[in-house]
Amino acid sequence: MRAQASGSLWELPLIRLLTAFADTFQKRTVKMPKETLQHTMRSKVRVFEDGGIRLLRKGQKGLIHAIFSRFGLVLVLLVLQFGALFSLMRWFSGLLPHYLGGTLLVTAVMMVYLLNQDMNNSVRIPWLVVTALAPVLGVLLFWYTKEDVGHRMLKKRLLELEGQTRSQLPQNKKTGTALDADCPGAASLAQYLRGRGGGFPVYENTQVTYFPSGEAKFAALLPQLESATQYIFLEYFIIDEGLMWGRILEILARKAAQGVDVRVMYDGTCEFSTLPRDYPRRLEALGIRCKVFAPVTPFVSTHYNYRDHRKILVVDGRVGFTGGVNLADEYINHIEKYGRWKDAAVMLEGEGVRTMTALFLQMWSIQREPEFAQFLTRPIPETQANGFVIPYGDCPLDGERVGEMVYIDLLNRARRSVHIITPYLILDGELETALRFAAERGVDVHLILPGKPDKWFAYALAKTHYLPLLSSGVKISEWTPGFTHAKVMIMDGQEAVVGTINLDYRSLYHHFENAVWMRGVDCLPRIEADFQDTLAQCRTVEPTRQSVWQGKKLLHLVGMMLKFIAPLI
Repeated sequence: MRAQASGSLWELPLIRLLTAFADTFQKRTVKMPKETLQHTMRSKVRVFEDGGIRLLRKGQKGLIHAIFSRFGLVLVLLVLQFGALFSLMRWFSGLLPHYLGGTLLVTAVMMVYLLNQDMNNSVRIPWLVVTALAPVLGVLLFWYTKEDVGHRMLKKRLLELEGQTRSQLPQNKKTGTALDADCPGAASLAQYLRGRGGGFPVYENTQVTYFPSGEAKFAALLPQLESATQYIFLEYFIIDEGLMWGRILEILARKAAQGVDVRVMYDGTCEFSTLPRDYPRRLEALGIRCKVFAPVTPFVSTHYNYRDHRKILVVDGRVGFTGGVNLADEYINHIEKYGRWKDAAVMLEGEGVRTMTALFLQMWSIQREPEFAQFLTRPIPETQANGFVIPYGDCPLDGERVGEMVYIDLLNRARRSVHIITPYLILDGELETALRFAAERGVDVHLILPGKPDKWFAYALAKTHYLPLLSSGVKISEWTPGFTHAKVMIMDGQEAVVGTINLDYRSLYHHFENAVWMRGVDCLPRIEADFQDTLAQCRTVEPTRQSVWQGKKLLHLVGMMLKFIAPLI
């Protein structure tokens, strides 16, 4: 049960209250006692018994509120535009069928073009099918998505920022030499991540702490936020008001009042269900700078195809968090949506946090002057730790599938085991081949997936991959208590990846993602132990249709129908 609000809360409109709140803080000294700050907040915003604050009243979020708000108008305009585009395509489609030769020519030319393009076969085949079934409509749809109307400037800007970041993240030659001496294969992966992979260096002396649940991350996160003296950067796919975000927001508001540079960035999809369109203004009234990535606008564009799926939190450049955990109550099992929620995260302390800071600043600086030198040249307290780490990001606009390449590299170099926890399994041909080949080489390849899915169509698509993988010796288990949202891969007990990157097309091709590769760090046994603990609560999937589909014929039918267009979903 959520705690109840206390105090007289809504005597004035929200914005006036929050503005008065911010003005009050500006008149205070930086050394204002915590108790005084909390008392001031209690009189200006909704303060709950759990210690957190809320900026929204009941009924000010969710789908119904979105429909009957300014956001609803945007949706109506988008629907009208889609309708107009579809009608135009149908009009053109209605012309050519009268000219059979023209239709055949369009289809033939398009097929020749697709067969000669540099694209993954898992993407090429669906387009060939669409073009064959609906020549004119398919061609128009293909060129519209290929041209990516609406994001060309974004692509250009991000590539510029990536180039600037490289010079701010130099590679320590001694560290590179040490990794090569330890494992030449890992050094080759590091070379890729430093080169075409985005300019990410490998670090030593970075302490890594693994959290096997959202609750564990949350408990460690709060004291780190309290310790901030310079800045706090947050970049998350989902933020939703409740206990988790309320506790975090209370600290952020206090820190902002004390002069700490607090910045929050979240994906525009939050406007669909969790946060109202004016939420950035509400945060800014608390002294918190806020940016929404790709907010929904009344214009049809492929820009919406690219979402900021990253989860990054940096405190003073010395501590960084990432993993699957968003800032919402289901991630810490305060509320239950799909049974028990299984997630994972890591905390970095030391030099490796520089890259996480840089990734945040890249996204923050899309529409403003970059601040790389200001934040990336600050000294970081020395940390003594074993192993190597590479925090890295994946940008869908640079032509490199960095997340997928790292996964494939681990699969190809594995000798004993590859253990994976993932919420989704919608594979392209390359990744499926790598999984099967590793198992056929005698590697213990074992995947844990949800027993209770959050998206039925993704669940159906995942199951279409089960039998081919099982036939090659890949082991698959489903976590019966609920939904697994962790993105974890551990190879031979020596290397691991923890981050935001799912095994599906959206993560691998269309989302902005981030993760941490690690080798020889002290927490590797804890990651493997978490996999084994999770496995103990799983159902083993046998290589039979009955075991895979469990008699769910409709789910089976949906999976088969969706598979040929999976890359386009």
